Amino acid sequence: MRRPVFSNLLLASGLLTLTQLMTPTDAAAEARLALVIGQSAYRTVPELPNAANDAKGMTELLGSAGFTVTTAANLAQTEMRAAISDFAGKVSASGADTVALVFYAGHGLQIDGENYLVPVDLDPKREADIPLQGVRLNDMLNTLGAVPTRARIFMLDACRNNPFPALSGAGHGLAIVDTKAGAPGSFISYSTSPGAEAEDGNGIDSPYTTAALTIAKQPNLPIEEVFKRIRVAVAQSTDGRQIPWESSSLTTDFRFFGESSGSTPALPGSSAMALAGGTRSVEDWRKTLRGKPAMVAYELVITEDTVEAYQAYIELYAQDTRTPRLRTVLERRRQMLAWERATAINTRASYEAYLANWDNSDLAATARRLLLRVQNRNYAVPVAAATTPVAVAMAPTCPCSTPATPATPVNPSVPPVIKKRVEEAPPKRKVVETPPKRRPPSEQVVYERAPPADRGPPPEAVMQGIGIGVGIGLGMGMGGRGGDHNSGGYGGGYRRY
Repeated sequence: MRRPVFSNLLLASGLLTLTQLMTPTDAAAEARLALVIGQSAYRTVPELPNAANDAKGMTELLGSAGFTVTTAANLAQTEMRAAISDFAGKVSASGADTVALVFYAGHGLQIDGENYLVPVDLDPKREADIPLQGVRLNDMLNTLGAVPTRARIFMLDACRNNPFPALSGAGHGLAIVDTKAGAPGSFISYSTSPGAEAEDGNGIDSPYTTAALTIAKQPNLPIEEVFKRIRVAVAQSTDGRQIPWESSSLTTDFRFFGESSGSTPALPGSSAMALAGGTRSVEDWRKTLRGKPAMVAYELVITEDTVEAYQAYIELYAQDTRTPRLRTVLERRRQMLAWERATAINTRASYEAYLANWDNSDLAATARRLLLRVQNRNYAVPVAAATTPVAVAMAPTCPCSTPATPATPVNPSVPPVIKKRVEEAPPKRKVVETPPKRRPPSEQVVYERAPPADRGPPPEAVMQGIGIGVGIGLGMGMGGRGGDHNSGGYGGGYRRY
């Protein structure tokens, strides 16, 4: 009787051990699908060796995390579009409880406020070629956003420098994409801050992918915590030159490895970080950072990556060696937030407000081009009234130091288009007419054609009648004068009696 019991205990112990060794989060009742794209062999610009290595490393990581991975390399435009479409079909067939992840390593471009992934056959001669030859990032986001899923995760190591000399007007890095503006359930991560350029790295992988391959393996880390740690690691490895950024509208928990619940190892200073979420003011951040060592405070603000956190650090640690770098990051972040608002509003007032504050930026030429496109649109919108709040929202200062007067437009060559409102009907024009003579009611007037000459009055009376008749007829009908012998006054005389 004891032996079967002992055998059952061994079997139960073995099953427990096997369960604990399962790496994904019980790959729980969720399906996991991933598309990994590595763009290295560009045909018209130098290759990106690390992009291929990054794709290989992420394929292995995601496979061990329970993902079914589709890997594609060196895709031309039609091939990239087909790969995204096929992947969306697989996600749709997998069901609504699917986690879909896309990792992209390669070049990315920002043109006219839009982000584009770069196929290996891209060969632009001007900025206008990019929408025709590239793959718009929003097209990929929208394609997968239309498929019911548990979560959509996008990792973009695509913020490298612009290698195409013909695109001198392209903005640096990628523009902000706010997942909260689209369908909920999305998470997007850039390898560096919006508007900044990422490094390809000196090793076999980029700094961003190197950090992701290490940190994502840590068990029981929620995805938000994973990417906060990636941000700190990349900032440290690049001496603050590169700070990853993300936006999340996830409505469910996700972990690469480990169970869906459990203890999470704490980062240094995490007690203060617990209060760091949401929209904390600069004053709140001053209270949090005051008295802390500079390095601890630096990691706190890098982890949270907000304008308010950076501003508080710069004010409190003005002499720290990391402050000049953070000041650059802060200035660029404010500019990119202003650019996001300008392109989202997409009006004459929004672009003029952006140019009022960022006239010398790398996006100023694009702003002027977009301003010309919209300047003759929406005549009914009172531009002068709309400029004030937009200009204040885009000012490169914090709310506590926003100037009282709005910035003036910097493009005086384009006069504002303001439609006049008509409050009252215009006064009627007076028309002066000579009233007809009123005849006494008792007098009866009878007109008849003048009789033939053999029965009529003397010639003098006949000529006088002709003159009066032609004068009245031509004068009233044509503004003419009284009739005479040459006035064509045939039969024009009428006699009153």
